[in-house]
Amino acid sequence: MNKSEQYFIEAEKYLPGGVNSPVRAFKSVGLDPVFIDHAHGAYVYDVDGNQYIDYICSWGPLILGHSPKIFTEDIQEVVAKGTSYGLPTEIEVEMAKLVVESYPGIDQVRMVNSGTEATMSALRLARGYTGRNKFIKFEGCYHGHSDSLLIKSGSGALTYGVPTSPGVPQEVIADTLVARFNDIDSVRASFAEQGNDIAAIIVEPVAANMGVIEPADNFLQALRDVCDEYGALLIFDEVITGFRLGYHSAAGFYGVTPDMVCFGKIIGGGLPVGAYGGRREIMKVVSPEGPVYQAGTLSGNPLAMYMGKQQLTVLRDHPEIYTFINQQAEKLAAGMRQNIQSLGLNLTVHQVGSLVCLFFNEGPICDYDDVMKSDNTHFKDYFAAMLEQGIMIAPAPFESMFISAKHDDELIEKTIQANYNALKKAFNK
Repeated sequence: MNKSEQYFIEAEKYLPGGVNSPVRAFKSVGLDPVFIDHAHGAYVYDVDGNQYIDYICSWGPLILGHSPKIFTEDIQEVVAKGTSYGLPTEIEVEMAKLVVESYPGIDQVRMVNSGTEATMSALRLARGYTGRNKFIKFEGCYHGHSDSLLIKSGSGALTYGVPTSPGVPQEVIADTLVARFNDIDSVRASFAEQGNDIAAIIVEPVAANMGVIEPADNFLQALRDVCDEYGALLIFDEVITGFRLGYHSAAGFYGVTPDMVCFGKIIGGGLPVGAYGGRREIMKVVSPEGPVYQAGTLSGNPLAMYMGKQQLTVLRDHPEIYTFINQQAEKLAAGMRQNIQSLGLNLTVHQVGSLVCLFFNEGPICDYDDVMKSDNTHFKDYFAAMLEQGIMIAPAPFESMFISAKHDDELIEKTIQANYNALKKAFNK
């Protein structure tokens, strides 16, 4: 029995399922989880001494790779000054300024502690600002685990959802409407029926929690237009795409400006942090300036703000990083597509910026219904074969591979070869 297995047995005694977040349990791949000891650059190292090329990258924020020197060289000085005050600091103002100056159309941000807290707070603010109660989300898009967002489509029309999780009362999600991603007609149908009651649309600009699905041409602009028509707010959930698609995030990448935006761990360089922001007239409704209440002792934590400021400053001053990671993602996607063609498989690879996803079905893949047609019976074998070759991908089929500035050509080539071997093994080719 290796150390990871020993740790997992111990973990199951004290943690639900032995983990602090469900996907880490490796249940989707039928394996025990790998326990990580440390990480550096593009690699993670487990407690048994195994080295893996890492494509999880803490689920996205580690654009510069693990433990870059710019993060670690002064962090001890920050810690020595104090880890939490519950009072204002200069660095949180500097960090807020960086975020506001980077993002089109927003004037202020409120720092919080996670992406879930950001989306939950943004929707409360949207309701408070508009005086309306309903909002639209899209099937397959994930916006954290707050009650009103943990829903899936019902068995009938998509408009009305049902709770995804026990513990979420039906009445809590009664005002949550569900539409199809990339289907503007489903959105317009909801507005035609209940437009005067809809406070906001919340959307992942790239649907990155059901694989990687790019918005269809004009879809985001159409959402902008329908919100303007009905006086609703458009909220971009950029927990995945923020500062990853580019320094100006998805709003800059696609040229569509939302009314509000939500960020997550990416603005803390991987530390627990989030933020929501918007135009000044919207944000002034937030307490203490306005009546919409939201608070947090650790919001604007100095360690998280330091890490975030370091990361955003590097990304602002070195746009070539984005050119590099996007090119590396294109190389990886092209190599994977060539492998699929060589092996005669009906699989699909999506790539947007530095996000890459392998779907175990034939395209086109445009929405949740298309994603759910995937035949994932081979994914377990594929994942295990990748892991055996020292490639760490997400232990679930509908997740992105994240490319960092440390994924050089040699590592991309190794990954393409490993992908070929893993597909060949999984499909008995």
